[in-house]
Amino acid sequence: MLGGFSVEDHEEHRLWATAPDGEQVPISLVVRRDARARGPVPTLLYGYGSYEASMDPSFSIPRLSLLDRGAAFAIAHVRGGGELGRRWYDDGKILRKQNTFSDFVACAHHLLDQGWSSSLVAEGASAGGLLMGAVANQAPDLFAGVVAGVPFVDNLTTMLDASLPLTVTEYDEWGNPEADPEVYDYIAAYAPYDNVGEQAYPPILAETSLNDTRVLYVEPAKWVAKLRSTAADRRPDVLLRTEMAAGHGGVSGRYQAWKDRAFTLAWILDRLGLA
Repeated sequence: MLGGFSVEDHEEHRLWATAPDGEQVPISLVVRRDARARGPVPTLLYGYGSYEASMDPSFSIPRLSLLDRGAAFAIAHVRGGGELGRRWYDDGKILRKQNTFSDFVACAHHLLDQGWSSSLVAEGASAGGLLMGAVANQAPDLFAGVVAGVPFVDNLTTMLDASLPLTVTEYDEWGNPEADPEVYDYIAAYAPYDNVGEQAYPPILAETSLNDTRVLYVEPAKWVAKLRSTAADRRPDVLLRTEMAAGHGGVSGRYQAWKDRAFTLAWILDRLGLA
């Protein structure tokens, strides 16, 4: 035991969810043993699924405050990431991007249906924020809340603007909707902003930074405004939090970053009924 933390108090699991096309999608989960012993556990489900980035399980000090309050933390290793090699990446990009979203939804269903989780909050940032916007549109009833950090939610508009500094270099990931009608139609079918509908949405926390040059703050601002004006009840629980002195990576400084994360975790714990 060090500083009140004991490895023996926690247990890790590798689970497998079945995607709609039959693909087996890995899930990494960590939870306190005493919480798991009481049955299904409120769970934070994290996802990214882009740029061949592997979301490897790792130790996190701030995450302990989540686990110590009785929640579980899970990572959905969806396609578009690099966890299972190049094929895993290729199956979640450009004209196969929907696999990323379907994989995440399959992971959520698995956790709930197999008795691992009693409720779920979904979280992702940047391209993972795009994932959050897509699943909020496609499976809103699965989640008690959705956290979208610096979310790339107006991706069709951005990818149509070649004058932006990052757009052309992003064609390998998303395709070029300006030059390819098939890519345009495909992105238009899943783009979070363009597919906000008159339906009930879970509570959403959108977090952005005024000085973000990768995903401009106007993207989540537009998204939140459309959610508030379009959702079925016209008064959805959607919060936009804008950091006024930070960029795409959030605030600088370890302690300020922990303070920033504490705000997000407090919102998550409230949605999971553990506040």
